[in-house]
Amino acid sequence: MAQDMKITFPGGKRVDALYKGFHIETDQPVYQGGEGSAPAPFDLFMVSIGTCSGIYVLSFCQNRNIPTEDISLTMRSERNRETKRIERIFIDIHLPAEFPEKYKNAVIKSVNGCSVKIHMQHAPVFEVRAHIP
Repeated sequence: MAQDMKITFPGGKRVDALYKGFHIETDQPVYQGGEGSAPAPFDLFMVSIGTCSGIYVLSFCQNRNIPTEDISLTMRSERNRETKRIERIFIDIHLPAEFPEKYKNAVIKSVNGCSVKIHMQHAPVFEVRAHIP
């Protein structure tokens, strides 16, 4: 079922979203004319990839009663110099020494279930329309 999102413009370069009962604030960095008071929209896009990957690692470990206190993920990206678009994203899962070796490949594979990643690989069609009353 589709969930509507409302986008508002509270001032300056801020663009906020109201979605599923949450108020999500964004702003542009100072060097792009904003105040840097909140993450930029693209920052939230990148964070969604990292946190989505994280929830799959967390769920994998919780389902096997593997402690997660010493597990973390780091993510970095490489951009194409000409297009300025991200071409490659690296996600590293940092596991403690006591992590069961038999699950190492499986925990990596679990990240492939990330719905943000899947949607990027099979991008939706965008339809943009303008409405004037």
